[in-house]
Amino acid sequence: MTDSPVPLITLNNGVTIPQLGFGVFKVDPDKTGRIVRDALDVGYRHLDTAAIYHNEEGVGHAIKEAGVPRDELFVTTKLWNDSQTDALTAFDKSLARLQLDYVDLYLIHWPTPERDTYVEAWRSLEAILESGRAKAIGVSNFTVDHLERLLAETDVVPAVNQVELHVDFQQAELRAYAAEHGIAIEAWGPLGQGRINESEELAAIAAAHGKTVAQTILRWHLDVGNIVIPKSNNKDRMAENFDLFDFSLSAAEIATIATLDRGEDGRNGSHPLKVN
Repeated sequence: MTDSPVPLITLNNGVTIPQLGFGVFKVDPDKTGRIVRDALDVGYRHLDTAAIYHNEEGVGHAIKEAGVPRDELFVTTKLWNDSQTDALTAFDKSLARLQLDYVDLYLIHWPTPERDTYVEAWRSLEAILESGRAKAIGVSNFTVDHLERLLAETDVVPAVNQVELHVDFQQAELRAYAAEHGIAIEAWGPLGQGRINESEELAAIAAAHGKTVAQTILRWHLDVGNIVIPKSNNKDRMAENFDLFDFSLSAAEIATIATLDRGEDGRNGSHPLKVN
């Protein structure tokens, strides 16, 4: 990863993660191998999948076929809700599907408060971390309340919280809490899940830099410190999403984008069983 233009974020346990990655949410399992190989060819070295996506096998095959050295890759997968009481078995199955000896990051996919099993699951993730088969552990879709409970009842502070985060839903309170506790924020749906903000303000900022609105939004994520995992099935779009490292936004432009936040009204997904 040393030759990549992608900045590295140092997590709270010293592990580094590429700030720009490639997600495979809703990628057809039969097409995952080809799509991930394209992403690796473009230059992505951070891959994000999950057990519930049913495409871990495709990610694993693509990694094997691409021939990229394992130590140049950062691979994330996630524990699904119905496996929280048997996380160790679920993790073993994910590793087998990925054909890997370890993952770089393992996440609890949802807090599922109605089952009240996420604290038990987190203790299993702590054991996986101790074994070295995950280099870092974290959570996804956790609110401040969920994080506070983990910090009160367990030993390891999550390295990452992967949440819905985009221009319309900027999660300022959660980002501030995470920064205070050394938890990196990773954005899923970073472009609004197909509903890109087409405001005049964003269009003007994009035009000033000779970039698309999508590129401008992704650059905003990087400039405010988010880890970001856009997805696309199209190689040209993958390359466009990767072309972010010849410009940056000014403080004034970032302040303008902050005014576009719609709070909860900008959220696209909220149900704890919604797949993302």
